[in-house]
Amino acid sequence: MDEILGQVLRNAVWERLDMLAELANETDSPALLSAARSELPRLTEGWRVMLSAHEPDERGDCPTCSTRWHRCKAPCSVWQVAHDHLVAGGLAHFQDSRRTRRLRRASAGMPPAPRSAPSVPDTGRRATAQPSGKHALVGGAGR
Repeated sequence: MDEILGQVLRNAVWERLDMLAELANETDSPALLSAARSELPRLTEGWRVMLSAHEPDERGDCPTCSTRWHRCKAPCSVWQVAHDHLVAGGLAHFQDSRRTRRLRRASAGMPPAPRSAPSVPDTGRRATAQPSGKHALVGGAGR
């Protein structure tokens, strides 16, 4: 049941992000200014809450990304992605080495990129096989 609820939550977030991206691409939309005024404060607050959970502890480790057996030194991948997209304008990931992108994909639980495919920037969005629609529940309700 938790798996289904988790998938529903993830789908809702992806759909909201898709809707906002589509709205941002419609530069002539009269709703754009209204959406910016209502959504930007919510998005910035969401980033702040997430980043505060990844603030380094007194040892310089990320308490959220670290486990009992593996310590994750700050800045963790969450802070790196935040910097890439909020400060560097989303362009910093173009400068990453192939190894760095591969490590980020692995830490995000994403499969390795196919070797024959051209190198593309990692958007951080997890690609999953979905039977119908881009945000369909995986595996059905019988789990």
